Amino acid sequence: MLASLMFLFSVGAVAGFIAGLFGIGGGVVIVPALIFGLKAQGIDESLVIHMAIGTSLATIAVTGASSAFGHWLKGAVSRNMLAGMLPGLIAGAVLGGVIASLIQAAMLELLFGLFLIVVAVRMMVTKMPPTSEEGADRWAMGVAGTVIGAFSALFGVGGGVLSVPWLVRSGATLKRAIGTSAACGFPIAVFGALTFLVTGLDEATLPAYATGYLYWPAFLGMVVCSVPSARLGVMAAHYLPSTLLKRLFSLLILAIGLRLVV
Repeated sequence: MLASLMFLFSVGAVAGFIAGLFGIGGGVVIVPALIFGLKAQGIDESLVIHMAIGTSLATIAVTGASSAFGHWLKGAVSRNMLAGMLPGLIAGAVLGGVIASLIQAAMLELLFGLFLIVVAVRMMVTKMPPTSEEGADRWAMGVAGTVIGAFSALFGVGGGVLSVPWLVRSGATLKRAIGTSAACGFPIAVFGALTFLVTGLDEATLPAYATGYLYWPAFLGMVVCSVPSARLGVMAAHYLPSTLLKRLFSLLILAIGLRLVV
């Protein structure tokens, strides 16, 4: 029990710091860690991936709220961009959760990983776009929100791996894109987690203390440390120079893409 708690505390702390630093929710850490942890507990392997994603989204909802609030206080959240993407984010999150309950995601993971590698390379080799005008038109923001919400809920990774590059391409500074992305991740996580909870209610082999694909012991163990560490990540994001943040974020996306592909 002590070893399990220390494991969950550590995962929560790392995920929270990454969420605050890059505005990505922390699911890139939580999902693979939970896959390992749930398998070690002997949970039915046919449920492990879905439970890892559902629990990750629930954790991101709490961690993301702390991260988003910290960025909001520092004036790093674009209300116009957030409002333009919000309907699509919610619709996409529900869609992604439903798709995940119906199909095997192996091929989608491969394609998603390849896409992330392309995004990372482009961010590494291209200059930052001009920041004089923030945001694409409202139709484009809505479509982007739907795509980002669907992919994010499907893989339980939050929204930042897609929303940060999109917001930068739309004209936001990197720090403002990170702050707005953190705010975008909250509705994705909430509606995505609720969808996973509902679609998993009929599973006959759910372990104790699970509601649908939400495993409460893992959720509570990670949240304890993820919330305070998210605020530390926010402080670091506003302290580090934008060029360094861009390089670190690109390397992180590249690592995620390679993990999904390999």
